[in-house]
This record gives sequence, C-alpha cells and structure tokens, in this order.
Amino acid sequence: MRKSKAGSVDRRSFLKSAAVGAAALAANPVASHARQIEARAAVPAPMPPEAEIGTPTKLEVLTEERSGSDFMVDVIKSLGIEYVCSNPGSSFRGLHESVINYGGNKGPEFITCCHEESAVAMGHGYAKIEGKPLAVFAHGTVGLQHAAMAIYNAWCDRVPVYIVIGNIVDASKRLPGVEWMHSVQDAAAMVRDFVKWDDLPASLPHFAESAVRAYKIAMTPPTLPVLLVADAELQENPIPDGLALRIPKLGQLAPPVGDSAAVADVARMLVAAQNPVLLADRVGRAAAGMKNLVDLAEALQAPVISRPGRMNFPSRHPLNQTDRANALIREADVILGLEMADLSGNVNSFRDQMRRTSEPILKDGAKLISINSDDLFTKSNYQDFQRFPEVDLAIAADGEATLPSLTEAVKRLLTDDRRRAFQQRGAKLAEARQQSLDRAREAAAYGWDASPISTSRLCAEVWNQIKDHDWSLVSAYTFVNAWPTRLWNFDKHYQYIGAAGGFGVGYGAPAAVGAALANRKYGRLSVNIQNDGDLMYAPGVLWTAAHHHIPLLTVMHNNRAYHQEVMQVQIMADRHSRGIDRAGIGTTMTEPNIEFAKLAQSMGVYGEGPISDPKELGPAIKRALEVVNRGEPAVVDVLTQPR
Repeated sequence: MRKSKAGSVDRRSFLKSAAVGAAALAANPVASHARQIEARAAVPAPMPPEAEIGTPTKLEVLTEERSGSDFMVDVIKSLGIEYVCSNPGSSFRGLHESVINYGGNKGPEFITCCHEESAVAMGHGYAKIEGKPLAVFAHGTVGLQHAAMAIYNAWCDRVPVYIVIGNIVDASKRLPGVEWMHSVQDAAAMVRDFVKWDDLPASLPHFAESAVRAYKIAMTPPTLPVLLVADAELQENPIPDGLALRIPKLGQLAPPVGDSAAVADVARMLVAAQNPVLLADRVGRAAAGMKNLVDLAEALQAPVISRPGRMNFPSRHPLNQTDRANALIREADVILGLEMADLSGNVNSFRDQMRRTSEPILKDGAKLISINSDDLFTKSNYQDFQRFPEVDLAIAADGEATLPSLTEAVKRLLTDDRRRAFQQRGAKLAEARQQSLDRAREAAAYGWDASPISTSRLCAEVWNQIKDHDWSLVSAYTFVNAWPTRLWNFDKHYQYIGAAGGFGVGYGAPAAVGAALANRKYGRLSVNIQNDGDLMYAPGVLWTAAHHHIPLLTVMHNNRAYHQEVMQVQIMADRHSRGIDRAGIGTTMTEPNIEFAKLAQSMGVYGEGPISDPKELGPAIKRALEVVNRGEPAVVDVLTQPR
C-alpha cells in the first residue's frame, strides 16, 4: 500500500490506531474511567436514543495492510506458475482477490472457467504442452467434487496439475447455512486415492513449505496431480506482526535415471537381438523424449510402435511401424517397453466374449524389458496400473532420462557385422513403412464424397489447411480412426498431446483450450477435432476461450451419438440375439439435433455449420482459420460418419 501524503490521514492507519486505543483503555480500567470523565466534560450532552444514527459502541477493524493470501500468492509466483484456472468460489476469495490485485493478475493470471472439471482439464492440456503445471483454485466440497473426474483423468495420464482448494476448517468460524455445507473436516479425502500428495497447512510458513514441496512432488516422475487445502482463516487474516516468512528454495529437479548396470544389460540384449521392438507410450513428454527415442531406434535400426499416450516418434519416420504392431510383436525376440501405461495389454490378446479369455502373442523365449517411472509410485484403490506385466528386467526410472545412457551403451557394443545387419533390417522396415503410408492414402479415398462426411475426408481437409503452419493437434486422434497419424506429418513433440488418460468424457474440449492457452505465446496454431458428446459435458469452455482470446480451431466430429456406447449396446444385443436396430436408444443425440455453430456463437465464438456436403468443408475450415489467425477461437460443425 502506498504511503499517505503529508498532512493526510490514511484510513487503514486510522482504523488500526483507533482499535489499538480502545484495546489499551480496556486493559487499564482506572485510566479508562478518568478519560471518560474528561471526555464527558468536553462534549455536549448525549443526544436522545431516538436521534442516534447507529454509531457502534465498539470499533471493529475491517481493513488490513497485508493478508495471508498475499503471501500465498508470493509463494505461487516463486514457482513460475503462469495461470490460475478457476470457477470462482467464496472459500478462496482471499486468494482470488490477492491474485488479481496484490499480484497484478500476472504470473499467475486468473482464467475464468464455467466448471471446475473444465478448470482441471485445462490444466491437464496445458501441462502436456508446457511441461509444467498451472494452478487450479476450487471451492470447498462442491468445487472439489466437480473437479474430481478431471483430476482422475490427469492421474491416469501421469500429468501434473497443481490444485488449491478453499475450506473453513474451524467450525466456530463458519457462517450459518451454506458455509457448513461447503466446508469439510478432511477435504482431500475425496480425491486422496488419485492425487500424488496433499496437505492442509496450519500456518503461513507451513503453507510456503508445503506449496514448494507439492510442486516438487508433482514434477518428479511419475508426474501427477497434487492438492493443497488453503484454510479461509489463513487466507483472510492479517499476517501477524513479527512473523518470520520466507519461501523455500525449489532448486533444479532431476528425474530418476536407470541403474547403469541394468542399462548395460538392456543394451546387450537389444544389440544381440534379431528382431527387437521398441514400444513407447508416455516417453515423449517433451522434445528430449522424442529425440532420445529417435536416437536409440536409429542406432539399432529397430522398429518403434508408438502408443497414443504422447507424441513419441515422428509419424513418417521409416522406423515408425505402429500400423504393424501385432505382427512385429509376434516376431520379436526382445521387446523394450518405455513408459508403457499397459505393457501387458500390448503383448497379450484379449477376447470380450461371454467368457473373457487372454493369451500371449509373444513367441517362446522372447525377452520383455520395462523402463517405467510408474514402478516408483503405485496406489491400490484405483486400478489404472493395468494387468501385471511379466517382464524379464524392470528398471524403475524415467524413460526419457534413461534413453541417452542406453543409446550410448548400445553404440559401444556395435561391431561392423552388427551395423551391416542393422542396415539391412532398417531397409526392410523403411520399405514396409512406405507401403503402410500408401495403403493409408488409398483407404482414405473410400467414401470421399459421402455424406455424412467420412472421418478420413474430415482429417484430410483439416491437414490441407494447416500443413503450412506451425500446428499442434490438441485433441485425441483415436476417435477418428487414427487418420491424423496416418495422413499428417507429425515430427515435433508438441504436435500431439495424447489422449485423456482415464478416458473420462468431458476432457477433450477443455484440455484443448488449455493446450491452446500454452501454445498461444509460441504463436502455434492449435487444432482440435472435437467429439460432439464430449463438448456437451461442459460447453462453457467455449466462453472461456472467447473471453480470454485463446486462438483455437475446433472442427466438430459430429456423429450425433456417443458412438462408443452405441457399439457397446450393439455388442450386448448381438450376444443376446436380439438385433441391433434399437441400439440408438439412450446413445444418440438427435430429436432435436444440436446446432454447435449456434452454441459457439452464443458464447462469442465464430461458428459455421452444420456441414454435410464434403465439397463445402475445405472452404469452411479456411474461413475459420482466418479467425483463429486473428487470435480468436472458431468452431466448424461437421456432420460425420461414426468413425
């Protein structure tokens, strides 16, 4: 607060001194009595009761120089957190006010969200581009319950989200009514099974230490959500005079690297193998992850199968053999899994029949190796860790950080004979990759002029408009039959951010907006191929994009159904021999049809469509792209085939 001009009286100082004076009089009753006599002699007789204007008999301090929430914002600023995504709530009103006034609404900047699930999902998408978390503020019991699904998605996806919720812990301080329903004894209990760490700081020094600790824990692989409970009293009360406050030093964070002897064993097995396979899922979290995997694959001339957790490997690289996954796994004698979310599911086949069965697809004697930071941290209640993989060697370490030492160990073992063998293997793989690309282009032409529009035509038209830009696909590609990875040229780590993690519907739209927020400062074009059912979970995120001028091209994959569930009902109807003609009941979104362009327009977003004629699709995307290039979001509603 600025100092008062000479001769003027500062309102806060006046109120504080008045309160101190009143307290001093109360502490000395003799002096108080004498002064009261003097005061009565110096002023006129009191006015009658009916003439009084409600002057309080006890002066209450209503302002303060600096509150606890100001210091909390200092701590958050020290972590380099750029944004706070939040739906406003009274339990963190102190933090909210301190961010926008004391903190100047910069570093972090407050991003207004229409739903807590959207706020966390925005943080989810943001972290997968930026490589670090933003903060999320949520309101007590109800806000955290709304946020829970998105927290679980981030947990399953191994993504750091930094969550702070408000709560009134001291029951004697809660106002009657709503504050009791929005407060809780142990707030974090609701999500403790799917956050990596949580704490309820009891003092401001405690908050500082826990806030820095939470960031460190969230950013250490496996990276996961963390939660702090900020008590409202701690936020809103003045910082006590003389309280020693300091912010702990965060320091540089280094990920865990695999044991050198174990890495050397892996290198020997890979170099000696006739048919090695590299399986990658969440190793490509940053530019280094993809580069390190390319270096290892090229040193071995080994095929890479990239799973949809991250952008692990360039899509048109000759060693990218994702389309031939099962055939290569069946032939492999050594398989290395890197940050695999489900290694067991990739080396076994499963049948979803009345009696569910599974069998390995590995040949006898094949060696299975895992490098995975998940082995460093596992909880029990939520079973996202999948079936137990029976590996020959498990290295509990970060895959991205361990790859350089593994590549160097491989290179030290190479002989001229092995190099020649590797070159021959690489040539065959390159030929197979080119054939796969050719087949994909041929397959994309089927139904080219169909209406509703085929998903291959949809993805091809988008690619034609964005290919000359610095683009980033900020949505999952799996629900459009993986056409982007089959037709587009992915060669940068930020060009694909992966799927939802927990496959919770409602993730896609807000995660895309969060990723677009991260891409904005780099001038990248963010592209979202958006499922219709997913957007309807929390469409208010379109308003957030418009309000904060977040440029994002959204092209609707509008098949007017929760098509995954259509197929599930069809499976059951077929199993019961009842026919599939009624599978649309409860799974489709028609009568009335949703007008997504109008929905977007109602929230200040450019909207066009619905488009059912494929010849109109390219020009519509081009017009929307012009809006996005001006720094605003745009939506093109496209009526599509199911997949």
